[in-house]
Amino acid sequence: MSDVSAVKALVFDVFGTVVDWRSSLIADFTKWSETRGINADWTALVDGWRAVYAASMDEVRKHPERGYVILDKLHRQSLEKLVKQHAIEGLTEADLHYLTMGWHRLNPWPDSVSGLTRLKTKYIIAPLSNGNVALLTNMAKFAGLPWDLVLSAELFEHYKPDPETYLGAARLLGLRTEQVMMVAAHNHDLKAAQKLGLKTAFVARPTEYGPLQKYDFEAKGDWDIVAKDFNEIAERMGC
Repeated sequence: MSDVSAVKALVFDVFGTVVDWRSSLIADFTKWSETRGINADWTALVDGWRAVYAASMDEVRKHPERGYVILDKLHRQSLEKLVKQHAIEGLTEADLHYLTMGWHRLNPWPDSVSGLTRLKTKYIIAPLSNGNVALLTNMAKFAGLPWDLVLSAELFEHYKPDPETYLGAARLLGLRTEQVMMVAAHNHDLKAAQKLGLKTAFVARPTEYGPLQKYDFEAKGDWDIVAKDFNEIAERMGC
């Protein structure tokens, strides 16, 4: 384990690292659709939705003249296209809103709340996510995530892995980059943070994408901590 004695704050990737987005959305939409009498392959829709996630943010990067677009809006734009592709009929405006807001209602992994609660006793903890502020705030309420504050890409008008997100988090916390630890289940996220001087912790979430998972089964970098879950991170950080 590297020297992490200077760390004063841990910031977390959220989708896949803190919350189980795939199983949460599939279960939510399946139960909801039964009350609406709507038939759809929700697993295919959810997987398709996540598959266009990165591309939707790339569009924002490619067209800065259009201004920053929050994730809720990107999710809604992608959903409308996917509903047509999957020939899901009978959805009202209220239905489309409910589905879009599904990303606000995600369940945590079993170790998330307990591990975060332990870390909170000694460190500042916050998400550092591409989710917008309202999304992350509502999710925290729904899932019982004990954040000290919400750090969102919306605050910096840049999506990860743009440097502005990681550097902006340290700046808002009044800390040097080496005093901030990025926690993620995604090696590429940690690589971007490490390049800027942040400390790093990897936790594998091998079922994040269900049977579609193709990577991030294990640490692929020289991270400061590699742990099985958040409670092990807390233990390694002296909590």
